[in-house]
Amino acid sequence: MKNSDFDNKYYRAKERVEQIKKFYTSLTSYVVVISFLAALNYYNNEWRYAWFLWAAFGWGIGLVFHAIKVFGLNPFFGKDWEERKIKEFMNDDENENRWN
Repeated sequence: MKNSDFDNKYYRAKERVEQIKKFYTSLTSYVVVISFLAALNYYNNEWRYAWFLWAAFGWGIGLVFHAIKVFGLNPFFGKDWEERKIKEFMNDDENENRWN
């Protein structure tokens, strides 16, 4: 293996680790802040109106999208989707030009 191949793989792996680390940092912040808001909500009105759920829901949506991006969980546009589509279009183009 060439040294430049190793460097490229190393930097891609390092970048991936950084993305995962940022996600877990965001997840930890989410748990801490939402727990604090829930406790504050209980202290103020004893769950008569659970307003902290609005913050939990809004921030949670962003966290879900962050997880999808970091871990590649998107079922529609997964890791191989782009490559499969390129091959499909190349095959379609080849078949179309074959009969011309």
